[in-house]
Amino acid sequence: MKKITIEDLQKIKKKSRRKTLLSESGKRAKVTVHMGTCGLASGAGEIMDTLLDEMKQKNMDDVIITTSGCAGLCSREPMVTVELKGFPPVKYVDLTPKKIKRIFHQHIVGGVIIAEYVLAAGSERVG
Repeated sequence: MKKITIEDLQKIKKKSRRKTLLSESGKRAKVTVHMGTCGLASGAGEIMDTLLDEMKQKNMDDVIITTSGCAGLCSREPMVTVELKGFPPVKYVDLTPKKIKRIFHQHIVGGVIIAEYVLAAGSERVG
């Protein structure tokens, strides 16, 4: 069996990034469901299922759905981060299936942020 080289790993990484980075994916939106242990215990699985059901009903294929681990705010789980192309990410907290449906229709589909569910807008990343 052939050994994997650093170059091979870099190619795999680059290919994977194109699928998950909004700017490189060709998609118009990205939703990250935070599914660390605390998120899962708080209902993140149900949030993910509801989100996927809404996307299926709308027959949408221009949105990336992904997961991440803990965002460090266990008491505010379940939470999601919504990114629309050309706009800063928005972190929604204390979610329920009813709230994620509203976020889906108003923000992800309609582009209107639901301020009452927002913890923060903008990126915490540097660089």
